[in-house]
Amino acid sequence: MSDYAAPILYAVVIWWFLTGAILWLNHRPRRTHAWSFGATTLALAGALWVIAWSATQESEAGAYAAFTAALIVWGWQEMAFYMGYLAGPRRTPGLATDRGLARFGAAAATNLWHEAAIILGFVAIAWLIAGGPNRMALWTYLVLWGMNLSARLNLFLGVRNLNAEFLPEHLRYLGSFFRRAPMNALFPVAMILATGFLLVLLHPAVTESASAFKRSGHTMMATLMALAILEHGFLMLPLPSAALWGWGLPARRPGADAAP
Repeated sequence: MSDYAAPILYAVVIWWFLTGAILWLNHRPRRTHAWSFGATTLALAGALWVIAWSATQESEAGAYAAFTAALIVWGWQEMAFYMGYLAGPRRTPGLATDRGLARFGAAAATNLWHEAAIILGFVAIAWLIAGGPNRMALWTYLVLWGMNLSARLNLFLGVRNLNAEFLPEHLRYLGSFFRRAPMNALFPVAMILATGFLLVLLHPAVTESASAFKRSGHTMMATLMALAILEHGFLMLPLPSAALWGWGLPARRPGADAAP
């Protein structure tokens, strides 16, 4: 059991810390964003180099390196979006009269460039690891991408907890595309699929013949998936999830969680 404790703890701590750090930087005054994003872009370049290097490292160190580097690449994507550098062509609230495809199209236009950047990130990682035995970075990135997309679709369709306080001031218009509802049709499907994928990720780590590389890498990815499932649960359960990153969020404003 001790062989699994370290990768589980590492995945939990780095997920918690990087999420809080990104929230804190995103909510800093706008004049600081260029410096923060510039430093993160340098980190992105380093992470891409590490991904290329780790692709040939079928070792425990290679697994940790690939996992960490993929998180940094994803962190850059999140900062580019939430700081407003790569969002979308639409930067205005949705109309109360929009319904169906019109509402979906308007919402999609708020993060079109973000989605394009995510796809380019996937292509870059796939190219950097081509031919190498260590594919942990690519799978980690896919877990983050898939669960992030699921969370945003669920917010669009309707959830109990909107967590609008996570949005920085310059992106408050995104809250107009969130919907409060006790449940939506996608949520249970997403949870079932995510749980199934969690088991797929975990299986190579728990077989008797698992190497240190597979045991550590797949345990970290499975833990990340479990944390993403937990975050989905926060969307529906009456729990103060924002308290996990209170140090990265500004003081809550009255009505900050309000949305149609």
